[in-house]
Amino acid sequence: MAKQHTKEFQVRSLPLVQEAVRIALSSDLSRKQTAADLGIGFSTLSRWIQLHRHRDDVSAPPDVDLECGFVRRTGSSRRRGTS
Repeated sequence: MAKQHTKEFQVRSLPLVQEAVRIALSSDLSRKQTAADLGIGFSTLSRWIQLHRHRDDVSAPPDVDLECGFVRRTGSSRRRGTS
């Protein structure tokens, strides 16, 4: 089960997440190398980039919190196909 972070942690880590995404998107290095250089997991960096692109391309529905790269669905189950 995914670790639940406090709202304070999410708010305080937002600038770090944004900087990691900026570096990854502007660097000539691969995502794997960028993640290793930043000391974070490849899948974590990829998820942050995906969420960043989703937030920029599409307005998120009101029940999805994309802040800090953490996805939290309110009032619905995390399992696919259930509500």
